[in-house]
Amino acid sequence: MLPPALLLLLACLGAARGNLSRDESQPTTSDETVVAGGTVVLKCQVEDPDDSSLQWSNPAQQTLYFGEKRALRDNRIQLERSTPNELTISISDVVLSDEGEYTCSIFTMPVRTAKALVTVLGIPQKPQIFGHEQPIDEEKIARLTCRSSGSKPAAQLRWKKGNKELKDEGTEVVEDPNGKTFTVSSRVEFRVTKEDNEAEVTCTVDHESLQNSERSTTQKLQVHYKPTAKIEPHPQYPREGEKLQLQCDGQGNPIPQEFLWEKEGSDAPLQLSSDSVLIFPFLNKSDSGTYVCTATSSMGSVVAKYNLDVSDLSQLPTPHVHSTPAPPPGSSQPISHASMATASSFTPAPIQDASPVPSTSSTYHAVIGGVVAVIVFLLLSLLIVLGHYLIRHKGMCIRHGETVTSRHRQNPAEVMCTYLTHEAKGSDDAPDADTAIINAEGGQAGSDDKKEYFI
Repeated sequence: MLPPALLLLLACLGAARGNLSRDESQPTTSDETVVAGGTVVLKCQVEDPDDSSLQWSNPAQQTLYFGEKRALRDNRIQLERSTPNELTISISDVVLSDEGEYTCSIFTMPVRTAKALVTVLGIPQKPQIFGHEQPIDEEKIARLTCRSSGSKPAAQLRWKKGNKELKDEGTEVVEDPNGKTFTVSSRVEFRVTKEDNEAEVTCTVDHESLQNSERSTTQKLQVHYKPTAKIEPHPQYPREGEKLQLQCDGQGNPIPQEFLWEKEGSDAPLQLSSDSVLIFPFLNKSDSGTYVCTATSSMGSVVAKYNLDVSDLSQLPTPHVHSTPAPPPGSSQPISHASMATASSFTPAPIQDASPVPSTSSTYHAVIGGVVAVIVFLLLSLLIVLGHYLIRHKGMCIRHGETVTSRHRQNPAEVMCTYLTHEAKGSDDAPDADTAIINAEGGQAGSDDKKEYFI
């Protein structure tokens, strides 16, 4: 009989040999993570197959492959490699239901198995922002919600307004009806100003399935704020006799749709309509004064003023630049040109380069000059015709039988002037007036002359 100590040593050697044999025949696998829609590869290896085949089965214990033989008719599952020491398969177009423990088995005595946990990541949907559909009044609180579904595990959401990060007010995670994915919601609150109008608010979802990429949504805010207004004259320096348009430029959200024009000191309004332009067809000095435009929108009204000083046409700007020092506080200064002001005060328009400004007065001057030139031309033409007529009808004066000229008419009572014409003397055949007069002197006594007496 063997000693007890020897028996114990033999037992230990047998156990060690059994453990070594078991390790060499134990298959090995690894856990895998795959994004939904992707492909996962399952590899099973064994050092000593002991003339046995390897087998892969799914979480439902359905055999997928036994060695190189397909056992389940699923075209998504393909054999990648089959040897006595390795069995590798792939599953394409992975869905969430593919998640679970897959088993690699080797049919030795006893049967040895290894588990591989397949984790399927659910890709989050593109986030949606709610709460921006209606415009927000300035100085009010904007409350926005961002929501993304289909993530597994639950995704993370973050906010930005422009380039500035926004801190959320809380995140809510709800399991989807399929029991595998989650819907994540996040809320932000902030006070808006008119500068936030058209500002971009972005919600971004972060998830490991996106593989270092981003999935985000951006929306623009619509903020309603009170209007502003200013009056622009066209032309800038109005003068008497010219046409003037006053443009009430109203800005805001919404844009002002009603404009009321008034003149200070006048009881009746000048104009109330959606037209922001007040037109003066022909300026005169009585139009000078302060004009008030009240622009109104659904957010309120604003007032703009304009001081109109109608200048004479002769008071043209001098062609040089000069500067005027600013008056001390509290002092007054006469207004030389039209200027604008806010509802509480106004500032005279600064004196600018007084270079010649084209106006319609130069056109009026050109028209008047043309008319005068035509009249002068007609007068000259009339004088020439009259002179020619007088030359053809010369006259002579006779004093007691003498022929005298006009410079000898010292005694008008004694002078008788005779007008000789071709018709009176019968000198139609004379070549000119002088010849006719000479020919007519001989027959003066026997003819009926036209006489004129100066008394």
